[in-house]
Amino acid sequence: MDSRCTDSGLLCGEAGPRKYNPAMLSVAVQAGGQSTRMGENKALRVFRGKPLIERVVRRMESIADELLVITNSVGDYDFLNAPQIPDVRPGLGPLGGLYTALTAAHFPSVAVIACDMPFASGPLVVASAGILLQDNVDVVIAETADGLEPLHAVYRRGACLPAIEAAVDSGRLRMISWFPDVRVRRLKAEEIRRYDPDGLAFLNVNTPADFVRAERIAGR
Repeated sequence: MDSRCTDSGLLCGEAGPRKYNPAMLSVAVQAGGQSTRMGENKALRVFRGKPLIERVVRRMESIADELLVITNSVGDYDFLNAPQIPDVRPGLGPLGGLYTALTAAHFPSVAVIACDMPFASGPLVVASAGILLQDNVDVVIAETADGLEPLHAVYRRGACLPAIEAAVDSGRLRMISWFPDVRVRRLKAEEIRRYDPDGLAFLNVNTPADFVRAERIAGR
């Protein structure tokens, strides 16, 4: 697909470009990472009867006009029946996963969600996508006591891709190193709470103990 079409609000097909609703949303679930503290691939570890990544995908699929899985282990996630996309530029860590998600997405608004967030919030993603358009910004991202949450955020593809490319080319590989080059809208606690009243959306699981705790919370 011609990126010029998607970035300009057009979708290209055999009959030529056609307009579509700019609010249409691509959701990319990131299944990268080494899972070193978990001791196994945490995306595939069973969480309350199903692989963790399947739980995250099911929480997102109802809000997604397109759903992608970003992974360098293509084939491991065939059961999800979603496109599996390997890193376009390997060796860049989490920033490479974000770059790949934005490159592969077909719609201007792209939500990027980590596979290790069992309580990822669809309502919060939808609200963030709306703010992206309403406030005419390039990134909508939650700011918590732990900092920014780039793996539960929404990005404007057309503006963010060149900013990330410039950051990578200059050796700036931190996940948010390119934020000064785009318009960033930070969500504050009261805004987040409106769509995530339990405060669980950003809880991620990195160790077996984290996993057990999250399963207990999910079982309440």
